[in-house]
Amino acid sequence: MPLRQAAVAAPSAITQRPIFEKCRKFTLAKDIQAAGLYSYFRVLESGQDPVVTIDGRKLVMLGSNNYLGLTSHPKVKERSIAAVKKYGSGCAGSRFLNGTLDIHVELEEKLAAFMCRPACVTFSTGFLVNLGIFGSIAGKGDTIYLDRQDHACIYDGARLAIGAEVRKFKHNDPADLRRLLAAHRDRGGRILGVDGVFSMEGDIAPLRDYAEICDDWDMALMVDDAHGIGVLGEHGRGTAEHFGVEDRTDLVMGTFSKSLAAIGGFVVGDEEIIHFIKHRARSLIFTAAPPPASVGAALAALEIIEAEPERRERLWENTRFMMTGFRAIGFDCGESQSPVIPIVVGDDSVAFKMAMRLHEEGVFVNPVVSPATAPGRALIRTSYMATHRREHLTRALEAFQLVGRELGIVS
Repeated sequence: MPLRQAAVAAPSAITQRPIFEKCRKFTLAKDIQAAGLYSYFRVLESGQDPVVTIDGRKLVMLGSNNYLGLTSHPKVKERSIAAVKKYGSGCAGSRFLNGTLDIHVELEEKLAAFMCRPACVTFSTGFLVNLGIFGSIAGKGDTIYLDRQDHACIYDGARLAIGAEVRKFKHNDPADLRRLLAAHRDRGGRILGVDGVFSMEGDIAPLRDYAEICDDWDMALMVDDAHGIGVLGEHGRGTAEHFGVEDRTDLVMGTFSKSLAAIGGFVVGDEEIIHFIKHRARSLIFTAAPPPASVGAALAALEIIEAEPERRERLWENTRFMMTGFRAIGFDCGESQSPVIPIVVGDDSVAFKMAMRLHEEGVFVNPVVSPATAPGRALIRTSYMATHRREHLTRALEAFQLVGRELGIVS
């Protein structure tokens, strides 16, 4: 039998093994596909621009985290290409061993300066940052406090903190956090981990309250600001700057995959803490270093963020325009205070139908269903770019009004 045929035929026998039974029973995605409502893994034939191409059709992109519109910026692409030409396509090893380039160090120094922090270390993805922070900082005898709607990578990081207790409090509820602290009186160290901007509904953590609680209980505060850096604050330093509590926030992590137009992640904080993370975070030590192209792109994006604050202003103008438009139509936009605006539709099936109909009407959005959101609170997640033009947004609002009326979501 030819090699290629053998490779194709073999899995049918392999998948009968007991460990794969759960795979055979997983039919949800196929059921959605059979109903013609599957809107995941759509293949884009263009960049993450305000208008994208799918199957040769043009769609207004309202499903990207390219908040400042920098993924297609000429300077970002040029710096990325230049990095590949100088350093090659990859680092062929971890930061800990052979994979640290001088541009990694340059980026860390510039990120630390931008964030007004003493030190920074970069990781290959933002997900890996949170695995590294919690897996290294917390351990036996310590307690990790988490918002029930924190991102999955925060929870996965907490699972790597072997021996640490994890306590969950109600979403954006400082009073419930205080209740938990008073009820348990932990003996070891404590750390509070929260999203600055919650990625599904765009609401913002009450960091002033959390900073006060952390001071009262001698607890460290770690903010995942993946969706806040470049977006919130007078200078784009994120949620802590927005609330004026940068000096009371112990650690801030961010990603390159949103405003910084690449892929990767970082955490900033005091020198001793970052030094410890660099030498104890398994997700840093045992993972290949961020590739030169991503580092070059992030360096260029950071320079643009600092030099062009008007991009952030345009992003907020677009956000306000869409929020006003959605509410005028009659949509429920939850508690969003950011360029992530949800349209709450309730039932999962309605979210799938709405996403597909909007696709047909030329608008790309993301359906969000349980467990990514609470049961019965399915939504359409929309997000905005500084580079959206008014005609893009007006066209999208018209499509939303049409589809919302069809589905009985608005009158």
